[in-house]
Amino acid sequence: MAGADFIKTSTGMEKVNATQPVSLIMMRAIRDYYERTGFKIGYKPAGGISTAKDAVQYLIMVKEELGTDWLDPDLFRFGASRLLTDIERQLEHFVTGRYSAAHRHPMG
Repeated sequence: MAGADFIKTSTGMEKVNATQPVSLIMMRAIRDYYERTGFKIGYKPAGGISTAKDAVQYLIMVKEELGTDWLDPDLFRFGASRLLTDIERQLEHFVTGRYSAAHRHPMG
């Protein structure tokens, strides 16, 4: 990890992408590196995160394993293009009580 600003689970184009067990190992490696060097490395899970519920699980993992400092876009980002559609649908459901059709969203 010498010289890396971020580590990423994958390109997001493989059959199996970001998984929670692999993410946990990567987060612990980031934490160990930080404890040894004082240098913060960012983390980007990519692929397979397509719902707001998935995203919340990763946010919780980051907070619990790395702390609130990593809940910053400089240190944590999602590589999940399909996630935006679900977040939009969840927000609309929150406001109106109904889910919108996927075709109403540009990424849908």
